Amino acid sequence: MPIIIYNSLLAYVINMEEIMKIAIPVDDGNICVSFGRTPYFMLYDTENNKSRFINNSAANSQGGAGIKAAQIIVDNNADVLITPRCGQNAAEVLIAANVKIYKALNNSIEENLTEFKNDKLSILTEIHAGFHGDRGR
Repeated sequence: MPIIIYNSLLAYVINMEEIMKIAIPVDDGNICVSFGRTPYFMLYDTENNKSRFINNSAANSQGGAGIKAAQIIVDNNADVLITPRCGQNAAEVLIAANVKIYKALNNSIEENLTEFKNDKLSILTEIHAGFHGDRGR
């Protein structure tokens, strides 16, 4: 059964049984707090329960890391992003591509995937203005 979730930016219609690609920013085996500056993204495919990791070429950008990271997520056909935080410009890129943004509960990849599958994660509603000039730290 579809679930309708309202966010100040967009209304999401989620069918938890559909096949999805879930993107998660990762660093040292945990969820990375900085979406745009994470060294890698894990892409988890719900169809075959397999993960693959992709390099975040935006991590060392002088500026616009969030927007560039968001485009990497879009280019890899992710349906969902699970992250602790996300800047406004990156969120706009993701939302325009119909990527749903969920708030990570903690830094555990496995726990957040489980909670997502059990419909326990919340839509990320606290989109920040960005960390322009201080490299997301």
